[in-house]
Amino acid sequence: MADTPLHTPLDDLADAMTVASSPAVALAAMPLLAQVNLRADPADAVALAAIAGATGLDLPTTPNIRVTGDGDWSALWLGPDEWLLVGPEGAGADMANGLRTALGAHHVSVVDVSANRVGLDLTGPRAADVLAKGCALDLHPRVMGPDACVQTVVAKAPVMLHRLAEPAGFRLLVRNSFAHYLTDWLTDAMGEYGAGFGGEDAG
Repeated sequence: MADTPLHTPLDDLADAMTVASSPAVALAAMPLLAQVNLRADPADAVALAAIAGATGLDLPTTPNIRVTGDGDWSALWLGPDEWLLVGPEGAGADMANGLRTALGAHHVSVVDVSANRVGLDLTGPRAADVLAKGCALDLHPRVMGPDACVQTVVAKAPVMLHRLAEPAGFRLLVRNSFAHYLTDWLTDAMGEYGAGFGGEDAG
């Protein structure tokens, strides 16, 4: 029996994203990312060591920092005792179960939230200019460096935002209920940088 294809909140906007994209700025959905919400005591060294062993990640304790390991997972700082682990499609349940096993009796919370958010990758030399139309943050690399992640608002939609290295740009993690709206807003904001745009990187 053939597997049933997974449907996502942005399936119907795939063509619109392709049409709006150009060499200056491109938008693509990453709708099936594994996401695990983790809460633990940052002062519990034994628990942090167990988490590192299970994930390959040293959880960031500095605010608004994202760390990556040798594998496919990254950890985004959400608060003093809270992180979001982000990994490849379909891996959320296994990661959550592995963490629960590794942490045993430690006072932690591990929840697979993969179905809660969609990833949107906005890339290209004009990506920051597009975001600036709806985001008050200073997105210049000297302020928002390669390891930064922030919880912010883009066009009134709450998102988690971090930089991408290759291709250069930003990933926005947005709740499913806002995903369609934010995608529509982004494709509209990208309009001035469409086919034929000859501007250079604004820096």
